[in-house]
Amino acid sequence: MIYFPAMSLVTPPVGPPLRYHAPDQTIDRDPDLGWIRRMGPMLRRHRRSVILSLLMALVAVGTQVAVPLVTRQAIDNGLTAQTTPINAFVIALVGLALARGLFAYGYRYGLYGMAYKIDFDLRAAMYRHLTRLSFSFYDRTQSGQIISRANSDIKAVQLYLALAPLLATSVVGFFISLAVMLWISVPLTLVAVAPLPLVYLVGVALRNQVFPLSWIIQARTAELVTIVDETITGTRVVKSFGAERHQISQLSTIARRLRWSNIKQADSRARWGPIMENLPRLGLAAVLIVGGWLVIDGQATVGDIVLFNSYILVMQVPFRLLGFFLILGQRAKASALRIYEILDETADIVDRDGAQDLVDVLGDVRFDRVSFGYGDGPGVLHELDLHLHPGETVALVGRTGCGKSTVARMLPRFYDVRTGSVTIDGVDVRDVTLTSLRSTVGLVLDEPFLFSASIRDNIAYARPDASESEVAAVAAAAQATDFIEALPDGYETVIGERGYTLSGGQRQRIAIARTLLADPPVLVLDDATSAIDVGVEDKIHTALEELLGGRTTLVIAHRLSTISLATRVAVMEGGRVVALGTHTELLATVPLYAEILTQAAEVTQ
Repeated sequence: MIYFPAMSLVTPPVGPPLRYHAPDQTIDRDPDLGWIRRMGPMLRRHRRSVILSLLMALVAVGTQVAVPLVTRQAIDNGLTAQTTPINAFVIALVGLALARGLFAYGYRYGLYGMAYKIDFDLRAAMYRHLTRLSFSFYDRTQSGQIISRANSDIKAVQLYLALAPLLATSVVGFFISLAVMLWISVPLTLVAVAPLPLVYLVGVALRNQVFPLSWIIQARTAELVTIVDETITGTRVVKSFGAERHQISQLSTIARRLRWSNIKQADSRARWGPIMENLPRLGLAAVLIVGGWLVIDGQATVGDIVLFNSYILVMQVPFRLLGFFLILGQRAKASALRIYEILDETADIVDRDGAQDLVDVLGDVRFDRVSFGYGDGPGVLHELDLHLHPGETVALVGRTGCGKSTVARMLPRFYDVRTGSVTIDGVDVRDVTLTSLRSTVGLVLDEPFLFSASIRDNIAYARPDASESEVAAVAAAAQATDFIEALPDGYETVIGERGYTLSGGQRQRIAIARTLLADPPVLVLDDATSAIDVGVEDKIHTALEELLGGRTTLVIAHRLSTISLATRVAVMEGGRVVALGTHTELLATVPLYAEILTQAAEVTQ
């Protein structure tokens, strides 16, 4: 007999220690704010790094602006007038170059580091939020859409946050250069900056085209990810129906639509980008012409012309980058809005204010006039009444689609009832904390999910601190020891994704072992042995009869062998319990029960 210590107090499930410090702030919850302002709390968390990096960037820009001034003096005083030794200017230029290199390294390191930290914070915030969302969200949302937002969209935001400050420093350099140019010669400055308003107008036109295209590209990328994810996840279904060509056709259609969007964006960039980059060069040509006349007339020096040429090159940088940053910014905006769509989702199932932990559980479970339907759909359960006494095992049987599995989902509060109540020891499950409730109710499904990890880790998922002997004990109870020990690495054998390297029955036995390790006072077996050989099932039942003692158990069953575990049987039809009694009583008095068992036997043969 396998012994589990009695549970006198329900505590939150033991999990691995967190390896990160969760950010104090996530995004701002006000949807009316701009996307950058909504990210303000995260940005402020790294403000020291940002401020220090920007200060170093300003110093780097200052050294860049100083180079043309020193060059001007070197030409006018060192070469033309020969009033100052040229060596002094050479040393000054070398010093400025070294200083710029040092500070440029510092601010780039800081800004990129800040961007990757926010990338981490966004991923952590989104993952934590996804784990808190209710099942109703996942019922209506494609997995590819979630994966796309958690990966490519966050990457687009991170890239913008890393590079956008570089454009800002270029803009600072632009205005400093403009101030110096105005100080030296107003006419030459006006000639140099004359084409710049046209650059702004071109940038606005580019932005208006790029943003909708960026949104379309991100959405179609998500569609592509969804198709790939579903094809890989459902590869057995695809291959069993010979539907490879159909899936490839779907992928090709979406890929063509994505290609059109990317080409359209590339067309916009190719059309407007060169104009934006080359308009400032008209100013350079004008400076050479007008400046030459001024030098001939003695109103300017050769050093002034060199200085203006150098500053025009500096001023060109933000305009040369403007097209790229407009595209990057619009893509980041579209991606951020898609991320906010997830983070703005609210969970349907949450702890009520004042919710208490469920402790000292006896296991008295009652469904009192429960009605329920998924989303806005039709009702599945209709004023269902069912009472499980402490330590009792009740089998729930019925035709396919009558709502048996839905009953199992109501108990751990995966969904809330529309009307009525579900109580444990007289306490409504909506009035207790989710953590304590789901520690109290153990659920084994007919299609168990296993992780791509070792068998030992899959069993110990319920209690990661469980000892080897405890893991082995529950594996023995689930009749899994023989096939586990026959594997190459035993309990350390890493199973494939979703456990598909194991048979259906082996997966079910691992799932049963995992739930038994949690030792819940209330257990739900949702057709949990449907894929297990009858002989093995008998052995599992023998072990379960010992383990179920003192534990309230709801068994959703089709097989007569599984029903034999129960002391009472509840028959469901049309979303309600229509008969309740022992197997013998129901078989003799309820024709529907006999009909259900006959149909189940025909299916399993």
